[in-house]
Amino acid sequence: MADSGLDVTLTGEVPRDAGPAVQRAAYRTVQEALTNVRKHAPGSTVEVAFRRCGSAVEVTVANTVGLHPALGLPSARHGLIGLRERAEQLGGALSHGPTPDGGYLLHVRLPLHRAVHGP
Repeated sequence: MADSGLDVTLTGEVPRDAGPAVQRAAYRTVQEALTNVRKHAPGSTVEVAFRRCGSAVEVTVANTVGLHPALGLPSARHGLIGLRERAEQLGGALSHGPTPDGGYLLHVRLPLHRAVHGP
């Protein structure tokens, strides 16, 4: 995160007993969220938090309002869709949206061990 140019605070970590698919999903969630912050809210402050909740891990990425105009970078607009699908395949859930103060919040809850759903 030091190389991203973002002011990021990190709290917690993915629990060591999380399955490999859950670890990858948590990593990918943070990666996509930080990419989106950099594109859509340059200059904002970001908080990334991992929290164990019983047999699940919760990952939250919250950012403040950007201080600079959004970057005009190309986007396929599939990042959040892919994150939601990945979370659901593992038996988890993803939510995201604007915050009352103009920032943005992304939250995913994943069971620590892979519980594949679907075909």
